[in-house]
Amino acid sequence: MKDVVTFTGSLPAGDSFAPESNLAIASLTGGMLDKGTTTQDKFAIAQKLDAVGAHLSFSVDSTMVTFSGKCLRKDVPLVITLLAEQLRSPAFSEEEFTKLKKQIAGQLQRALEQTGYRAGQAFAAAIYPPGHPNYEPSTEAFLAALNASTVADLRTFHQKFYGPAQLTLVAVGDIDPAALQAEVAKAFAGWSGGVKRPDYPRTSTRMDVARDQTVFMADKPNVSILFGQASGLRYTDEDALPLRVATTILGSGFTGRLMATVRDQEGLTYGIGARIGNDTFTDGDWRITANFAPDLLDKGLASTRRELKSWYEQGVTAEEVARTKTNLAGTFQVGLATTDGLASTILATVHRGYPLVWIDDYTLRLDTVTLDQVNAAIKKHLQPDTFVLIKAGTVPTVAK
Repeated sequence: MKDVVTFTGSLPAGDSFAPESNLAIASLTGGMLDKGTTTQDKFAIAQKLDAVGAHLSFSVDSTMVTFSGKCLRKDVPLVITLLAEQLRSPAFSEEEFTKLKKQIAGQLQRALEQTGYRAGQAFAAAIYPPGHPNYEPSTEAFLAALNASTVADLRTFHQKFYGPAQLTLVAVGDIDPAALQAEVAKAFAGWSGGVKRPDYPRTSTRMDVARDQTVFMADKPNVSILFGQASGLRYTDEDALPLRVATTILGSGFTGRLMATVRDQEGLTYGIGARIGNDTFTDGDWRITANFAPDLLDKGLASTRRELKSWYEQGVTAEEVARTKTNLAGTFQVGLATTDGLASTILATVHRGYPLVWIDDYTLRLDTVTLDQVNAAIKKHLQPDTFVLIKAGTVPTVAK
């Protein structure tokens, strides 16, 4: 798009870097980045961005602090300067910190009323050990850490983990690369420190026996279920792409087997699917997600298990593999058609440790995936007999 620049980037300072003694500190530090700097408050920054129609935002996940923004080409110097200022010298105002803690606490309290959130939290705790980047502590533990945190804690965490050691910045659109590099060098000049992301060991938990866990929540119109296991795979592993193809056939959108049967033919749910993920930096998981009305839960689970068993034992067909590879290739290419999509794909490619040529080669790699590889990956990496099943909601068999 003419005159428009989209950018995104990251540095490793996400929740997995928080010490056990303060589980909330990474999220709190990232949450304060847009609350003003040592030289100007958040209103002054917002006014400067609004005046030129630009935007800039920050988020924190399990591993990374991510930022993104968009502006006109002529405003790149301003936006890069503001980005650097917010990353380098957040004000950590006591007033803003108090507001942020209340905001996060409120969000978490509301999340505790959501069946999907409770199921996801229980699933992660079941398949990942404490210390794994994908492990989720209890909300109660996080809230306790939130309440105990101080501004001094934030300053210490920021000083230790924020810096250019492994900061990545991706910009796409109507850019002058040399001019952009000069602006970045100027804005970040003299900044040092930070850390590099560790090479996380594979420590997810494989079950010896099936596990069935209920999180009872009164007066809910639906029951959220998560059914799956730790995959043991990273995105870059050889079998990851064949298993993604297989998983797409089972449970991606309306063309997946699960939606075609459990929803469309049998009318047991409004939403069901399967995916493999959480595997960019470490070993991830494989899961089926669904929502059932309480009185349809048993039928829905039986139907889901039937489709899973057929997919696992009989495999997929050559026709399904060919169609899915075409669909995945098309989806990938469409995603590259926007500046937002292209920037996100480039950042994900860097995160996974691939050279940028991987983006051009993705469809070629996908095309080489064979039926035998897909069916072999299912059997090699999944053990449905030992899946974890989480049910969250008003589960009929649980007494109130």
